[in-house]
Amino acid sequence: MTDITKLIAQKAYETYEKKLLEEVKKGAIPKHIAIIMDGNRRFAREMMLEKMEGHIKGREKLEEVLNWCIELGIKILTVYAFSTENFKRDEEEVRYLLKLFAESFRKAADDERIHKHRVRIRAIGRLELLPEEVREAIKYAEEKTKDYDNIFLNVAIAYGGRAEIVDAVKKIAKKVKEGEIGIEDIDEETISRHLYTYDLPDPDLILRTSGEERISNFLLWQSAYSELYFADVYWPSLRKVDFLRAIKSYQMRKRRFGK
Repeated sequence: MTDITKLIAQKAYETYEKKLLEEVKKGAIPKHIAIIMDGNRRFAREMMLEKMEGHIKGREKLEEVLNWCIELGIKILTVYAFSTENFKRDEEEVRYLLKLFAESFRKAADDERIHKHRVRIRAIGRLELLPEEVREAIKYAEEKTKDYDNIFLNVAIAYGGRAEIVDAVKKIAKKVKEGEIGIEDIDEETISRHLYTYDLPDPDLILRTSGEERISNFLLWQSAYSELYFADVYWPSLRKVDFLRAIKSYQMRKRRFGK
């Protein structure tokens, strides 16, 4: 591709992105978007990079997507960063990822943009499974942003949807045993109140990258009525137009079904 051809293609892309952004802004913006950030390792392999480089590119993409959410007025972003099953990966990769998480939480907590836009950071999952270094970094980020309520960034780490439901059931069973509630009082709302996301609305839209069409044990209870969108790009390769297309699809479905 010649330089002039590249320039024309870039201009065409920028024009399309601007037009799509204007269209999306005229429609109903989802309040809560959840993302399964899939494809870091495959991205690295295709780009002939080290596996760990793929995870760094993935972190950079999350920072970019947060900017898009801020621009569009999306209030809640929940991302699937590390599942309970991911602990079974190669030991060196797991150790690197956990170190990267610790760095990322501390970096976010000190990011001027986070404070400017009053972004509250929270981790959800079985955090007790994480090394102390990661738990301390999470605590640091949560403490520094605890009073913010403009935008909510939830990071699912050491997370599993089934594990979340099991933990909720245990909490409820304990309250029944101690006489705080009766069995006849347990309903859907009771379970929702005991999930990790107890104080948040369910996601309007769940986006998964990498072309895989499954939710992989993510927000199983909360996703009952969520719209699903599968993007056929690896997470680090997600473009703004891909993100906007997901929201546009959500808007078209809402209009189609009169929601």
